[in-house]
Amino acid sequence: CVSARNVLIVYAHQSPCSFNAALKDAAVEVLQKQGCQVTVSDLYALNFKASATAEDVIGELKDPEHFHYGEETMLAWQEGHLSPDIMEEQKKVKAADLIIFQFPMYWFSVPAIMKGWIDRVLTQGFAFTFQAMYNNGIFKEKKAMLSFTTGASQSMYSPAGLNGDLNVTLWPLQNGVLHFCGFQVLAPEISYSPGYCPPEARTQILNSWRKRLEGLWTEKPLTFTPCELFNLSFQGGFMLKDEVQAAQAKKKYGLTVGHHLGKPIPPNNQIKADD
Repeated sequence: CVSARNVLIVYAHQSPCSFNAALKDAAVEVLQKQGCQVTVSDLYALNFKASATAEDVIGELKDPEHFHYGEETMLAWQEGHLSPDIMEEQKKVKAADLIIFQFPMYWFSVPAIMKGWIDRVLTQGFAFTFQAMYNNGIFKEKKAMLSFTTGASQSMYSPAGLNGDLNVTLWPLQNGVLHFCGFQVLAPEISYSPGYCPPEARTQILNSWRKRLEGLWTEKPLTFTPCELFNLSFQGGFMLKDEVQAAQAKKKYGLTVGHHLGKPIPPNNQIKADD
């Protein structure tokens, strides 16, 4: 780690004997050996509150009759009146050069306790504004990535598989949360179906993760469509500029999973960085 980089691992699994715990422990070990400062937010151990409620604001609300969570927590963040558990996590985020989200995939997404962390910690003003988002976002100097386990096999998450294309599944988390806040999103670490793997296969998955962690800081991030290609006005409908759409008309693939323009999605757009 150059100049003692800070890493935050947001970890959501109930069991210290789980494969998720082994992945988390491997990351801590390898990154600490590099000289990184590694902090783990063990959400279940913290009994982290998942529900976004008025209790997240300490003191008086601006409009208790018509409670608006986003506005009230933005004001509370500005005035230093957020609940202590949120402020503690925000301190960790602010210090982090890299955030790794380690979790088992639940219902094609994160477990509820991790969604609660996203909802409550990534407060408007702190993590994003509507002037600073996506590639111009507040956290554009930071990296973030997902590391998760699945119940199903890799083939089941292929474009022809029963569960459908995993690139599509990952778009809301990687584009709608991480990239929206400005993070440079590294390719996800996907541990397919460890519960159904023989021990030697699980060992191989862990070894592969350890090897990747050694070169993680030099990896290129995933590709997203930059804001500059859009007409960023209500009059323009926040749509891709006409000249961009015209240029794309001749191309085989769309720009990204979400900006596909009715064309095939670029292969592995949310799973591998462009070479």
